[in-house]
Amino acid sequence: MDVLKKMKTFDAYPKTLEDFRVRTTSGAVVSIVSALFMLWLFMSEFSAFLQTDVRPELVVDTTRGEKLRINFDMTFPKMACAFLSIDAMDASGEHQLGVDHNIVKVRLSADGKPIQSEKGQLNAPKPNPKAQRAPDYCGDCYGGDPPAGSQCCNTCEDVQEAYRKKGWAFHPDNVEQCVTEGFSQKLKEQQNEGCRLNGYLLVNKVVGNFHIAPGKSFQADHAHVHDVDLLRLGGSNFDLSHTIHSLSFGQPFPGIKNPLDDVNKPWTEAGSAMYQYFIKIVPTVYEDIYGSVISTNQFSVTEHQRSISPNSHGGLPGVFFSYELSPIMVKFTEYRQSLAHFLTSMCAIIGGIFTIAGLVDSFIYHGVRSLKKKIELGKDN
Repeated sequence: MDVLKKMKTFDAYPKTLEDFRVRTTSGAVVSIVSALFMLWLFMSEFSAFLQTDVRPELVVDTTRGEKLRINFDMTFPKMACAFLSIDAMDASGEHQLGVDHNIVKVRLSADGKPIQSEKGQLNAPKPNPKAQRAPDYCGDCYGGDPPAGSQCCNTCEDVQEAYRKKGWAFHPDNVEQCVTEGFSQKLKEQQNEGCRLNGYLLVNKVVGNFHIAPGKSFQADHAHVHDVDLLRLGGSNFDLSHTIHSLSFGQPFPGIKNPLDDVNKPWTEAGSAMYQYFIKIVPTVYEDIYGSVISTNQFSVTEHQRSISPNSHGGLPGVFFSYELSPIMVKFTEYRQSLAHFLTSMCAIIGGIFTIAGLVDSFIYHGVRSLKKKIELGKDN
């Protein structure tokens, strides 16, 4: 019992008798306001505790040997799918010419409505199904390199590819297979169409570029060349006006904003143009609250546009994307406040408001009491 009596001396909260407590209206108002304010701060802090925050940090990019995925969705309202070629090349020397895998093309009418959607070859109309040939038919390659494992070019596309390997210009009106398939007629039928391209490219994670330009592409004397004779046959005016619905490098992650999304480049009175986009890619890693990691990229871009003639030697009309990678990687990590931090904040809120409310109530109580005394003294005098 003596020990318990001695422990009472450590009581930091001495109690007063109920009979000596004075309850006032001002104290009630201060208490209600303090309770409401305390509840509001509690709800705000609790909401912050439940939310997920993102912590960014910069690290050196040490990844090697990875592929870079380029996702794009673009519309060319005045250029038919048959006239467009997608090419990619990089500093390692790898060239991808006439890319058609992982790409979906949608032919568009003059008013922008979809006509046909298909996956695959971009630079050739579909063969005429009425062009039936004998089973033992062996078409001439007209001096070009025949397909691997064969000495025959049985379709217009085979002859076109054979000429591409040689680096020769292709004239379908002089090729029996193309005349039979109605190749030239199909090109003329598509001259007023547009095209929507949707898909992705897989390239080496090094400095490089890819472009969408008119004409069949091929290598000639270590130079990258586009054969635009087919466009003149189809009556194309080299209108490369376009809309970039989306362009990204890798997977999306929460909060990402790609600067080229919904960019529109209309036709100009100056004629054909070369649209150039210079892109700086920043490798990015996003780790969510559950530990899942997304390896992707952000980018910034500057752009340039200049008018150009198809017959000039100053460049090729088209849309060109040149990209390079930053050596610095951005890492985003989701996190939540710890329970200890939340409890500490709650104690600070409750204790702080309780103390301030006590000071305010004491000031009001003693002020009113002092004022009453002065009034009473004034009456007595």
